[in-house]
Amino acid sequence: MIDPGNGMTKAISEVAAAGHSPLWRILDAVPDALLFVDSRSRVDGANRAARRLFGAGVVGRPLSAVVDRPVLLDGVTRAIERGVESDIEISLAQPVMRDFRAHVAPLDGAGAVLVLHDETEVKRSEQLRVDFVANASHEIRSPLAAIVGLLETVRGPARDDADARERFLEVMAAEAARMTQLVEDLLSLSKIEMREHALPTGLVSLAAVAEEVAATLTHRAEARRMTIAIEGAGGLPPIVGDADELALMIRNLVLNSITYGREGTLVRIALRACAPPPELSWAEEGAVAVAVMDESDGIAPEHIARLTERFYRVDKGRSRKAGGTGLGLAIVKHVVSRHRGLLAIESTPGEGSTFTVYVPAAGESA
Repeated sequence: MIDPGNGMTKAISEVAAAGHSPLWRILDAVPDALLFVDSRSRVDGANRAARRLFGAGVVGRPLSAVVDRPVLLDGVTRAIERGVESDIEISLAQPVMRDFRAHVAPLDGAGAVLVLHDETEVKRSEQLRVDFVANASHEIRSPLAAIVGLLETVRGPARDDADARERFLEVMAAEAARMTQLVEDLLSLSKIEMREHALPTGLVSLAAVAEEVAATLTHRAEARRMTIAIEGAGGLPPIVGDADELALMIRNLVLNSITYGREGTLVRIALRACAPPPELSWAEEGAVAVAVMDESDGIAPEHIARLTERFYRVDKGRSRKAGGTGLGLAIVKHVVSRHRGLLAIESTPGEGSTFTVYVPAAGESA
């Protein structure tokens, strides 16, 4: 973040009135929002980031009409009247609630400069980390507590009850399997995140991966009288990817459909070559899309944006009962990110959901 103090105040104070100076063009390129305030606390200048944040007409307005945060206005007043610098943390609804660290510094005889550094992502990452530790601890503690309680019962009151011991052992086995799956998902997620910045290098047939996954999950589908069908698997271009990660991605999407789809219904895996969506416009060779569709109760719109958060569940009880860890779609999101793809989720309550992944197709040079 720019600190205009220590010798720069004079140069910057001259900038507010010289909107086309070379220094102003440099400040326009700064990602932080800069507001120059005159001695009457009126906005006298704003760089491009500030104009995007507060609107093109921000210059000439009273600062109190731009930022209605008393703690920040007091900091600007101290800078103008007493030459005091300050750092202030504030939240602004611009247009959604965002967190900023504001640095206020006096300008020699010309008011003050206000620098707003957006820390929304940093704050969100910190909160996600805290939530992740709390959720992971809870997810492990619950089955562990169940196993410990059942063991005490088997060793005590149910010691001589063969039927009760058998039931309790089955429950303990299920809880142990749930913990094992949770640890495996945590390890998979950590492994993918560690190399998310590195592009994969192998050539992969997404159709072959989908067919292999469908074959391995057939027994899971049959347990709920469901069928997995693959459509459009022929003639697809290869993609540059990691076959194991892509298999994990499709597996989690299909398991999600098996878990939440209605018994006796069809889970469809549809593959096709297509033009890249606008978000992947740089994919010059086109894209390959894989869509996993189910017949389920659907997902309410307010839940869709949060589905890929770790441990987020629309129906917590049903997910845990089915052995879900709440990490499947988070893994999907990170695999898609590593492959520089796009995940789109569509759902109609009462009808079903469609999870579509778009991945850039490999060119001839690949």
